[in-house]
Amino acid sequence: MWRRRLDRAGDLPPRAAGEAAHRLAHHLQAGGELAPVAVDDFPRADGEVAFADVVCSIARFYGTDVVHPRLVGDFEYHPTFGQQWVSNRRLDARRLREARDAAEPQWRDHNVARVVLTSMGVRLKLPGSPTWLPFDHALLSGLSAQGHGVVLSYTVCAPLLLAGAAAPWLGVAVEHLRNSSS
Repeated sequence: MWRRRLDRAGDLPPRAAGEAAHRLAHHLQAGGELAPVAVDDFPRADGEVAFADVVCSIARFYGTDVVHPRLVGDFEYHPTFGQQWVSNRRLDARRLREARDAAEPQWRDHNVARVVLTSMGVRLKLPGSPTWLPFDHALLSGLSAQGHGVVLSYTVCAPLLLAGAAAPWLGVAVEHLRNSSS
């Protein structure tokens, strides 16, 4: 029963976030503009204007090399041949299959980051990191909604997933900035 209440309460922020994104889309379609926001500790380039300063869950989509696990087995004593290595082929096969599955392309590097949307791109700052990671609008090749998040695809790097209450609004704003700059 408590779990149902928690799930119902969890539905409110995505609904409100969707409504905010919908209102922003109507505002921009009616000729409105994004309002600049003040971001004190963000180093801007010349002419760069900040439009949002929020916290989002982030992830990157990519595959990795297969890390081959060590073979497993045991030394057993045989009366005729003496002590010899006996491999565990079933366990080896299962561990290799798990390693291959883990290397497949998937959402990785899940983290929470500060996201600043600017006129030039999306800027991320991970907790404890002194640097801002730039994702420029000029390199954006695609934008799509995924669940309660937005996937930004770039021509030079792995796709970026922004999730959380601000993600739908950011998706609408990024699409607007992308279309208005081209």
